[in-house]
Amino acid sequence: MPVVVPQTASVPVVHPTEDAQQRHRRILRSLTGLLLGMFVSMIANTVVSTSLPVIVHDIGGTQASYTWVVTAMLLSTAIATPIWGKLADLFDRKLLFQIAIVGFVLASASAGFSHSPEFLICCRVFQGLFGGGMIALSQVIMADLMSPRERGRYMGLFGAVMAVATVGGPLAGGLITDAFGWRWNFLVSVPFALIALVMVQRTLRLAPMQPRRAHIDVLGILLLAVATSLVLLWITNAGTEYDWLSPTTAWMLGGALAAAVLFVVVERRHPEPLLPLHLFADRTVTLAVIASIAVGVAMFGSSVYLAQYMQLARGATPTHAGLMTIPLMAGFLITSTLVGRRITKHGSWKPYLVGGAVSLIAGTALLSTLHYDTPFALVCLYMALVGVGMGSTMQNLVLVVQNAVAPQHLGVASSAVTFFRSLGGTAGVSAMGAAVATTVGTGMTERAGDLRRALASLGADGPRWAESLQSGTLPAVAAMPEPLRVIVEDVYAQSISQAFLITVPLAVVSLLAILFLPNVSLGQRSGEELRAESSAPGSAPTGTERRDDPERRHA
Repeated sequence: MPVVVPQTASVPVVHPTEDAQQRHRRILRSLTGLLLGMFVSMIANTVVSTSLPVIVHDIGGTQASYTWVVTAMLLSTAIATPIWGKLADLFDRKLLFQIAIVGFVLASASAGFSHSPEFLICCRVFQGLFGGGMIALSQVIMADLMSPRERGRYMGLFGAVMAVATVGGPLAGGLITDAFGWRWNFLVSVPFALIALVMVQRTLRLAPMQPRRAHIDVLGILLLAVATSLVLLWITNAGTEYDWLSPTTAWMLGGALAAAVLFVVVERRHPEPLLPLHLFADRTVTLAVIASIAVGVAMFGSSVYLAQYMQLARGATPTHAGLMTIPLMAGFLITSTLVGRRITKHGSWKPYLVGGAVSLIAGTALLSTLHYDTPFALVCLYMALVGVGMGSTMQNLVLVVQNAVAPQHLGVASSAVTFFRSLGGTAGVSAMGAAVATTVGTGMTERAGDLRRALASLGADGPRWAESLQSGTLPAVAAMPEPLRVIVEDVYAQSISQAFLITVPLAVVSLLAILFLPNVSLGQRSGEELRAESSAPGSAPTGTERRDDPERRHA
């Protein structure tokens, strides 16, 4: 039964006397806290990627633990994103953003004191729940502050923040782990989150609110969480804990399907649905959601498993592994900034998305050819191609959807794209983790003879290394003697490269979805201005404000 809460609705604020420079300064001031909060949320997930082998080894975890430390946060972020997006259409967005920051600080501090895989995974769940709020709300608030045409310029800033967090996180995590220990990867984000809280309070000025009542779709939230969790649990554990074709598989997929069907029924009947299904009648929304799934897989999969490749297939330390992923960050950062500026200047976005999708296909396909001794210059090229693809597509898919929907649906529409991107990333990381675990086991079995000979050559140290390999924990490859290290690096390199094959067909689907997106130029009015127009006497009915914008033209 829905919970009814006294609520508020935005009354737009207009700044008629501003010139362009004053408006630019006001927007930048408002964005500072949002950008920092978004950065803190994203880097919390990526900063641990290079230190995960060390973390999992120290707390006695397995390859499954390695995967779940990542996917627990991605899963909770995916589930939380549409919830925060819906709340953003109902409640005070600034207050919601501040609540998300406080919850994130508490979860991060707790994670820094973990002593078991189970406790760490639990903390990561709460990091994702509140971190997802900061990501979703920052994009919704941005749509309030500026028009879609202007957003192209500022999306470059968001893309730059995502680039630094997504690929700079592993570098920072490696440095922190080597210098201070892995626990500081969680604790270091706390002061930055508190700074973001203060900056949001001081710089973010949103419209005043008017009282109204809101029905919270509690049942929809629960059903979405159940459906998503069952699918991801199945992807993560199938092939290791149970067979792909087994009664457990049937039970989990059947439960997920039943929850999804009930979710659709509830959303069709609820007065304030968590995810309004009518939005998917718009071709732009549906195709952008499909395209965002592959982008999520590429973004999170490359961040997590390239770090593992560098350490377990090339013997790098956490710091060196972070440095070795700089080409991915550079491609992302440079492309997102330049593409954002070009979109703002010309109002045309489709060529950049198409080019980005092509680059994503090429990069992921080439990553699937990696070996432990692949020339590093080629690895850099492959990473840069993936970075260019992500930088061209990720934030601009959100922009395209925001341009297509009515202002009262900005929150839920923006979060829908982010939700499916996070869901794709979570499923992708889980599937890649399952593939790595399976193929590593197979590879070790196939190389059993080579392993016995390598262990025998180590003399008295052989039994110790044999016990380490049989323990099930991730190996400390950099410390291994050369005869053993070469074999283990080869097995992990082949396993990780095969896991990247999962991303290639998804990237192709992303390209097809982008090709069929309606090529509509970007509007030049902000969410606040559109709401002011739609609330005026004699305005167009709800849902038509964007569609009939006279400033928009087919490119």
